[in-house]
Amino acid sequence: MYNKILLCLDNSEHSTTAIDFALSFAKSTGAEVTGCHVYAAKLHDSRFAEMESGLPERYQNPEELTRQRVIHDDLITKGLLTISDSYIDVLVNKAQGFGITTKSVHLEGRNFEEIVKESIRGEYDMVVLGALGLGATSKSSSGSVTRRVARMANTDVLIVRDTGFNQNSSGKIAVAIDGSPHSFGALKSAIEFSRTFSCEIEAVSAFDPVFHYTAFRSIAGVLSEEAGKIFRFKEQEKLHKEIIDDGLEKIYRRHLDTAVMVAKSEGVDIATRLFSGKATDEVMGYLSKEEPFLLVTGKTGLHATEDLDIGNLTEECLNGVNCNMLITTSTYTPTTIDTDCSTAACRPHWSLEAEEILNKIPSFARAIARNMVEQSAIKEGMDEIDADFMYEIRKRTGF
Repeated sequence: MYNKILLCLDNSEHSTTAIDFALSFAKSTGAEVTGCHVYAAKLHDSRFAEMESGLPERYQNPEELTRQRVIHDDLITKGLLTISDSYIDVLVNKAQGFGITTKSVHLEGRNFEEIVKESIRGEYDMVVLGALGLGATSKSSSGSVTRRVARMANTDVLIVRDTGFNQNSSGKIAVAIDGSPHSFGALKSAIEFSRTFSCEIEAVSAFDPVFHYTAFRSIAGVLSEEAGKIFRFKEQEKLHKEIIDDGLEKIYRRHLDTAVMVAKSEGVDIATRLFSGKATDEVMGYLSKEEPFLLVTGKTGLHATEDLDIGNLTEECLNGVNCNMLITTSTYTPTTIDTDCSTAACRPHWSLEAEEILNKIPSFARAIARNMVEQSAIKEGMDEIDADFMYEIRKRTGF
């Protein structure tokens, strides 16, 4: 999966650790590693131009200013290239100890922009960089370059936070699962990393049983009694409790069961953990307590829109977790996500009348209701779901 790695260097502690991480991974997988450093010679030139008016009078004539610009440009460019070479040398020397030959590239411009451009130009599978750079403060959790690259890159981004990493580092790999193709793509990446670093995998997921009910009660509280009758709030309350609240847990449990199935298909056994509560709070709390070696998340998740650059959970973890983090862009759709019925062919057929009744259910609850009806039909050995069966289920649940 990962054949070409772009490794970002700036001689910071996190960058040096990222070298060890990338080389360890490359030694195990055979991936090609290219080290890069971005320097900003043109930025220094513009800064010098801004200060020209403050130079002593003897430097103010046009000829002298031109000469000084040439000298400054030459010194800055050569100096920054020398520094860049020294950063690359650190990688080359370490790579020799791993028995690996690396490549290098010097980039000029704005650091995060050039890293993203190079990741596209070089068709890299993964960008590796430290969570913090030379400009880090004691209160920093992730640097601005790291955050911007994570948002802008169209490839996987590995963010190295654990400065205690070494070749023998191991521990748990946590992967966030929400049922989206992005989360199952993240699972695939987690499996590859688990083989490289001999780590166990735990798939974690969280559902929020409170949100829909809270929103529902908020709406109920502002409508009149007559409006409440129109919206059938008594029936809707039962819908939330028996279908939405209970159904959410079943759906997310099924997502984790599917993750287990996907991992087993690759010869890997994984553990699972399901939480009830706001996803960001539950997952962040889990990470704080368990302190895994690596967290793997999809760049976006189940509720992503086409123009979304990063999902909420991924962004919160990027800014707040203390472990290494892999943000993946790949997707994977399992052949089936129904653990009660292994193939789509064994699901009951829906009559047109049954579909019409289903479509009267609010859109946010429709998928949950469909699954509940199908599971009931399967348990009763039915091949087709018709209107009569829908009315029967409606009597039982009140939807």
